[in-house]
Amino acid sequence: RHIASHRLRAVGDDALCRQLREIAATTGAGCVMAISEGDLAWLDRHRAALAPLHLLIPPAGALERVLDKSQTVPVAQSVGIDVPASLQLRSLDELPAALAGLRFPVVLKWADPNAAGPRVHAAGLPLDKSRYCHDAAGLERYLQPYAALGLLPLIQEYCPGHGLGPFVYMHAGQALLRFQHRRVREWPPEGGVSCTCDAVPLTEHAALMERSVELLRRLGWEGVAMVEYRYDPASGRAAFMEVNGRFWGSLPLAWHCGAAFAWLTYAVRGRGQVPACAPARDDLRCRFLIPEFKRLLRILFARAAIPDRTLRWRPARELADFLLDFVRPRVRYYVFAWSDPLPVRPLAAGARS
Repeated sequence: RHIASHRLRAVGDDALCRQLREIAATTGAGCVMAISEGDLAWLDRHRAALAPLHLLIPPAGALERVLDKSQTVPVAQSVGIDVPASLQLRSLDELPAALAGLRFPVVLKWADPNAAGPRVHAAGLPLDKSRYCHDAAGLERYLQPYAALGLLPLIQEYCPGHGLGPFVYMHAGQALLRFQHRRVREWPPEGGVSCTCDAVPLTEHAALMERSVELLRRLGWEGVAMVEYRYDPASGRAAFMEVNGRFWGSLPLAWHCGAAFAWLTYAVRGRGQVPACAPARDDLRCRFLIPEFKRLLRILFARAAIPDRTLRWRPARELADFLLDFVRPRVRYYVFAWSDPLPVRPLAAGARS
């Protein structure tokens, strides 16, 4: 919908640096913005080679701290954020003693997936964002091939509830823009990326928002971030999951509500200006239809494939909610727009849009 031209990404560090400098020279662009953790880390490593391009990324060192849960968790605890009990084994020999203190199910996550990824992928093993284990035998079975690499994921207590995410833009230690959302539906169904989410008024979870801002301040963070929690309405507990130091998947909800995080990034870091931010709406819902449809199919026809066995489903209610959201007036979409139903058609035909 907004693409004027495109280029295939060059292969290799030196070639990609040259390509970015050539694009800047040809177009007059002076700034580079990235959205994935891998690309942010790449830009961070090649700051000098990309000069004089201005990189709209966090300060050197801040991204590394945020990507490594072993560094973010102690800081989160220091500001009063509730952190799930976690265990990092050095080898499988420590597992028998650790089992006495574990309560199943447990969730396995990587402390720094970007650091572990190359070795895990080279061994032909999956780098799961999260993995549920329901008993000691299943846990040991899953860990064995990773132990052979000398790499083991974190073992974390299971936290019930739904995803809750404060969005913040930090500049010079201050939160210039705040927004928050609740994950209504996720893909995969047991927890993952948000495929349906609701804006949440800032009057709710106000103390948690303040602690999230303080966490980012102590991490020395600049720019956009989402502090992710698992919130249990039954107990009121908000358990810290991680800091997403990048643009997040549910950014379209913030955009539809008028919280312009991308524009603020360009204005502050690209132009050196701090514009006034108008209050955002907090009454909209946003949907990502493809993963939401996949989620519905799994709940309707393949519930046995959902690893979180504590969840209970009402398939008829799930189907009704999925259909009703098409006619609810306050629902928006991540990608689809009724005013532009075929945004990729010109590109598919090889024309410029």
